[in-house]
Amino acid sequence: MVNIEAYQSIVKELATTGTSLVAVSKTKPIEDIMELYELGQRDFGENYVQELVDKKAVLPDDINWHFIGHLQSNKVKQIIPFVYLIHGVDSYKLLEEINKQSLKCGSVVDCLLQVHIAEEETKFGFDEKELTYLFEEKLFELKNIRIIGLMGMSTLTDDTHKIRYEFEKLKRLYDRYSVFKAINFKLSVISMGMSGDYQIAIEEGSTMVRIGSLLFGKRD
Repeated sequence: MVNIEAYQSIVKELATTGTSLVAVSKTKPIEDIMELYELGQRDFGENYVQELVDKKAVLPDDINWHFIGHLQSNKVKQIIPFVYLIHGVDSYKLLEEINKQSLKCGSVVDCLLQVHIAEEETKFGFDEKELTYLFEEKLFELKNIRIIGLMGMSTLTDDTHKIRYEFEKLKRLYDRYSVFKAINFKLSVISMGMSGDYQIAIEEGSTMVRIGSLLFGKRD
C-alpha cells in the first residue's frame, strides 16, 4: 500500500533542493505504481529485467523507467529500446554491451557509472583508478552511450559519520571528473541516497535519490 502522506512530504522536501525522486517500485504491484503515477510521479526504478519488461508492457508510456539493479550483460538488449536511465553501470564490459545494443537500436542510452564508495565487498562499482582510466582512455570509443553522472551506495550502517564520509567521497569524485569533456560525457547527476540515508545524501550534494520502502512499505 502506498503511503501517500509520506510521498507528498518527500516531494515537497526534495523540491527545496531541486533533487529528483526515483520511486523504487521493484516487487510492487501495478496498482501501487499507478497510485503514485496518478499523483504525478513519473520516474520509477526497477532491479530485475523481466519484471521491468513486464511492467513496461502494461503501464503508461510516459513513465521514465530507471534500471537500478546489477545489470547482466546478456540481458541488456531487453531494456535498451525503452530504458530512460541505467544507474548501476559497474564495468567497462557492461558499457561495451550497452553501446553495442544501443547501436543496433540506433539510439544513445544515458548511463550512470557506479562508484564503489562503501566498505562492503558485496557492493559493485568502479574505483578511482578505474574511473580515471575510463575517462582518459576509453570513453571516446563508445558513441552510443552518454555518461551523465555517478551513482553510489553507502555502507549499510547506523554510523551517520561513515555514511556522510562516503557520500562526500562520491561528490569529490564527481567534481573531479566534471572537468572531462567528450561528446558522450557530461556529468549532471549524482545519484546517492535511499530511504534510510537520503537526507544526508542531499546535504552532501545528491541530485537524485532512490526511495522505495518509505513510499511502498517493506519489500515483498
